[in-house]
Amino acid sequence: MANHYQILVVGGGNAGLSVASQLLRKRSNLNIGIIDPSEKHYYQPAWTLVGAGIFDIKTTVRNEKELIPKNTTWIKEAVSEFQPTENKVKCTSGDEFTYDYLVVCPGIQLDWYKIKGLKETLGKNNVSSNYSFQYAPYTWEMIENFKGGTAVFTNPTTPIKCGGAPHKIMYLACDYWRKKGILDKCEVHYISGANTIFGVKEYADTLKKVVSKYNIHVHYGANVTAINGADKTIEFVTKEIDENLNQKLSNKNAACYGIIETQKTDELKKVILNFDLCHAVPPQSAPDFIQNSPLRDPENPLGYVAIDKHTMQHVRFPNVFALGDCTNAPCSKTGAAIRKQAPVVVENLLAILDKKKMTAHYDGYSACPIPTQYGKLMLAEFDYSNTPKMTFPINQANPNWAMWILKTKILPWLYWNKILKGTA
Repeated sequence: MANHYQILVVGGGNAGLSVASQLLRKRSNLNIGIIDPSEKHYYQPAWTLVGAGIFDIKTTVRNEKELIPKNTTWIKEAVSEFQPTENKVKCTSGDEFTYDYLVVCPGIQLDWYKIKGLKETLGKNNVSSNYSFQYAPYTWEMIENFKGGTAVFTNPTTPIKCGGAPHKIMYLACDYWRKKGILDKCEVHYISGANTIFGVKEYADTLKKVVSKYNIHVHYGANVTAINGADKTIEFVTKEIDENLNQKLSNKNAACYGIIETQKTDELKKVILNFDLCHAVPPQSAPDFIQNSPLRDPENPLGYVAIDKHTMQHVRFPNVFALGDCTNAPCSKTGAAIRKQAPVVVENLLAILDKKKMTAHYDGYSACPIPTQYGKLMLAEFDYSNTPKMTFPINQANPNWAMWILKTKILPWLYWNKILKGTA
């Protein structure tokens, strides 16, 4: 195996494979290496559907080797260190690889440990997370067997991949319990680090009505710090307390990760809430090998790669580009964002290679398909300015059946057959 590549791609997920495929479609003679240690490749957007009982988890995974683009070299190793001043990447095996150009897209890191007790109770005690291939099926088991009581759904204070996922499963669970005739026996809580249900007003207005329809109790600006599965309790810190709900204040110190920076710690109160079912979403950050590297944004506490948010080029190293969930671009971390970022990276990288001016521009486009019930979905599309960017000639803020078909049938097919191959 060669130790030098014209273009070295770190990450063999959606972003890495899409960029490599598109580059080769533009220029078939490029010498491209892809570093990724994973045996398996996952279509993660379907895990919400797995948790809702309408998707088989086995259909969301394929062998990575079958997806690596032809005429590239798969380096099946894990990166440990970036040395951009030397155009070098080190791997945990000790192997080193050099490059002319580097594309960084290893995805995001799930920080399960930042919620005390979460990792230990996942998959049992009626605690699950659709952010895990292993436990997404258990989410459906919990929802299907629920007989009523307190159901809690959490959303961390950090940016996360697929920002709508924490509440997508909540709406589907509520709809299932409604059809089952037990919703009136369920007290549903949404504990979110955000300060609103959605960042774009047009779509938020729709979701507020959905929250009201299901009688969901929302806790905004709240940060989950601990989950005790055996005792069926969840602890979170928050500024606002709803005295009417079945929750109590704790006298313990509120140790918090990623709580909203403008809030003073002494203003926060720790709340203990009893639950019968809990779907938890872990805080997330850039992978450690990025956080500890010269590529990171020193102003970002979560260690994301510092790029120009329009060109996708690194702000300090001109032969380095990054895309996907690992960057500090202020966009939602979604597959739809990657689909718009990848052509920009490809066009601008080739321009730099040809010693030409970069002209491709990413406007922050992202999309979030949010099912509000079985058979109906709202497709939220927007850009950096949080302006709706609707693709279809309908009001996509109104949930409808056609968008449900897009999410459940069309997008999975497009992912495996077009997006990863660089043709969509």
